[in-house]
Amino acid sequence: QVQLVESGGGLVQAGGSLRLSCAASGSIFSINAMGWYRQAPGKQRELVATITSGGLTNYADSVKGRFTISRGNAKNTVSLQMNSLKPEDTAVYYCAAADIKAGTLHYDYWGQGTQVTVSS
Repeated sequence: QVQLVESGGGLVQAGGSLRLSCAASGSIFSINAMGWYRQAPGKQRELVATITSGGLTNYADSVKGRFTISRGNAKNTVSLQMNSLKPEDTAVYYCAAADIKAGTLHYDYWGQGTQVTVSS
């Protein structure tokens, strides 16, 4: 099992920046990728950004050029630097970790979520 703990959410004005961090513990050797997802009120959870153990990144179109995902040297931490925030970025942000089953990444582990609120 993998446990994920997020930190860094909060309230910021439009155009501002926030940095989210997530630390994994437990069976971290099984983690092949980590990422961030978000869920706004009344909407489905959506991918924000992911990064594999090899450093390959993937971003939602809506955050490209504004958000940057990175992993720590210890490989069990992941951060999301969010710049030029917009009110539509308001959501609960979840850290996720994936292992590989049958050659496919499965995001089976989730943090408790951290609220990000961007005021206009």
